[in-house]
Amino acid sequence: MAKSRRFLAVLSLAALLSMICTAALADDPKTDKDNPGAEQSEATQKPTTPPNPLPAAVTTEHTLQLPDRTLHFKATAGAIRLSNAENGSPLADISYVYFQLEDTEPSKRPVTFAINGGPGAGSAWLDLGALGPWHLSLTGDGRRPPADPVPSPNADTWLDFTDLVFIDPPDTGFSRILSTDANVKKNFYSVDGDINALAVVIRKWIEENKRVASPKFIVGESYGGFRAPKLAYRLETHEGVGISGLVMISPVLDFGWFDGDTNPMVFVTHLPSLTAAARNLTGLDPRKDLADVEAYAAGPYLVDLYKGERDPQALARVSEKVAGFTGLDPALVRKLGGRVDVASFVRERDRASGKVGSVYDALTTGYDPYPHLARSDYADPILDVLRAPFASGMTYVTQKELNWFVDARYEILNDDVNRDWDWGKHQPAEAVSDLRRVLALDPDLHVTIVHGATDEVTPYFASKMLIDQIPPMGDPDRLRLVVYGGGHMLYALDPSRAALRGEGKKMIEGK
Repeated sequence: MAKSRRFLAVLSLAALLSMICTAALADDPKTDKDNPGAEQSEATQKPTTPPNPLPAAVTTEHTLQLPDRTLHFKATAGAIRLSNAENGSPLADISYVYFQLEDTEPSKRPVTFAINGGPGAGSAWLDLGALGPWHLSLTGDGRRPPADPVPSPNADTWLDFTDLVFIDPPDTGFSRILSTDANVKKNFYSVDGDINALAVVIRKWIEENKRVASPKFIVGESYGGFRAPKLAYRLETHEGVGISGLVMISPVLDFGWFDGDTNPMVFVTHLPSLTAAARNLTGLDPRKDLADVEAYAAGPYLVDLYKGERDPQALARVSEKVAGFTGLDPALVRKLGGRVDVASFVRERDRASGKVGSVYDALTTGYDPYPHLARSDYADPILDVLRAPFASGMTYVTQKELNWFVDARYEILNDDVNRDWDWGKHQPAEAVSDLRRVLALDPDLHVTIVHGATDEVTPYFASKMLIDQIPPMGDPDRLRLVVYGGGHMLYALDPSRAALRGEGKKMIEGK
């Protein structure tokens, strides 16, 4: 679910941005015995004090008064222990929050596992922002660092139709790595190690809570959306857990489409979202007003970009068209060769007013501390502003509502995880092949990919072009792209959050 220049809830666009177990996991991830090539420096071999384990799980009962209904539910805050499969030594405690609707049969009721992105983002974004029983505003007065951290009842919670489990990957949220072995952390901070560990966490949670027979779904935001098909494939092929559906919010399906100043697809896939911002589109069907730019981006624009910068006619054509779509100064667009990067767009669009846009939603602006410099270092008007209220909000909920006290800060966005992430052989990383595999494994699996139109970090048009390359494999509607008004956290807008709930309900109830 770094962002801005760091790209945390998705990855840094500048960099665009082994493993815990390379074989099937029996019960828990293994240590670096599975990675004999791993080396430790002299510094990393020095003994360190391991963090304290997380406290025992606590279950509380709650009543949620909503305008049109009342929900009675139980909430459990706790942790799943990951241990060395060979000697039982602790590797990590993975924190979770579990919401279970009362007066239902848990063994048959759907359960949804929600995971955010980053790498390095805690689950509070999806919990308090979109799906959980309590909600923090991401707009108005809620978009300030000292905003009130006390959440209000969430009329758009998914708890009516599915139980919810929010999981914090290692070193995010309240999760903590217990092992002092540097190679254990390195494995957790890797593409495959991360997926393998989270798959074990989900399987162990299912077994401990006797939910083997429950229909199971995964919701992933941002890098969590990238995780979702990989997790489903790992669960089904190694952990013996079947997944009925995936909801992928603002995902990156292929990082190769997001990197490189000379990669035409970077500019093709971003142009519709830049245009959506230029046209101030916020409704529930923004694509109806973007048909012209979509047709141009995937057609004449792509052709002219591949002709290259040595073709003066192509350069003139793209400069004129892109200036018209983005609303930027034609002279600037001509200087950029018709290749408008996101950083230039959000900086230049409101520069005259001394403001800069958020890459997470270009319609949201904040003050530029250095408006007259050629380059500026500024906090993102969405991501950086929301760090404090969401971290404080999750601390409030776990301590005051759930009676689960952890003597540590809630890691809403852990920059260390993002910076040290090990991509290993996955360069560029992609999840399209995993999505193909899970769709092929189960002809009844449904996948909904949801984007905000003015998200400049993970533009919807990239997902559109990529899923168009996946064969239908039966009913073509079981793989759907939905675009609403809003940015990366599209659920910040009330209508989009309600529509997202409708998509989840339709999938989980099969209607």
